[in-house]
Amino acid sequence: MLFQIEAFWEAFPTIIKALPITISVAMLSMAAGLVLALGVTFLRRSSIGFIRQVFHIYVSFFRGTPLMVQMFLFFFGLPQLFPELAKINAYAASVVVMSINASAYGSEVIRSALNAVPKGQTEAALSIGLTRSQAMFQIILPQAMRIAVPPLGNTFINLIQGTSITFMLGLRDIMGASKMRAASTYRFFEIYLAVGLVYWILTFLAAKLNDYIEKQLTFSAERA
Repeated sequence: MLFQIEAFWEAFPTIIKALPITISVAMLSMAAGLVLALGVTFLRRSSIGFIRQVFHIYVSFFRGTPLMVQMFLFFFGLPQLFPELAKINAYAASVVVMSINASAYGSEVIRSALNAVPKGQTEAALSIGLTRSQAMFQIILPQAMRIAVPPLGNTFINLIQGTSITFMLGLRDIMGASKMRAASTYRFFEIYLAVGLVYWILTFLAAKLNDYIEKQLTFSAERA
């Protein structure tokens, strides 16, 4: 079968219609994942060894297992143990799992960024009368977040790409909509090429946004 340009172009309206679902899942997961990542990072720095170990295992598990397995465990497996979870729809389940997954990667990024800030910064803050908490949130964390922006941007790009498997839970995102159209028209190459280009554009825009945020933070730091 020859390439049909009509089938290629006709796939875009279907993809664009489902685009808000893909974007919203990725953005909500990134926002929630970043908040969770901060919490996990500080818990991993706890003075209580048991807590540190629990969250070390948390990060290791969610970084060391495929996102698809995590989604299947949450959406299909856990409801067998906790029937109330069966009420969660595919959209909510996707956001929850991808947020947790992002928090594990984000926690490792933030931990590394915190370690990259010279210890002298903390000592200087304590010497002028700040508490350790004040030093962390006013001095150390702002510097660490500037360091963490590029790898956190990569985490967001991975989330955008990761939404492509949410259709396996029944979510009609751009991949799910494309799969249904391809199955009905049998124009698999044209339609999957179209959805691939859309993912490429999304990740390209996300990378540009990340570069802009990084430049703005660097400019603000230089002016301070």
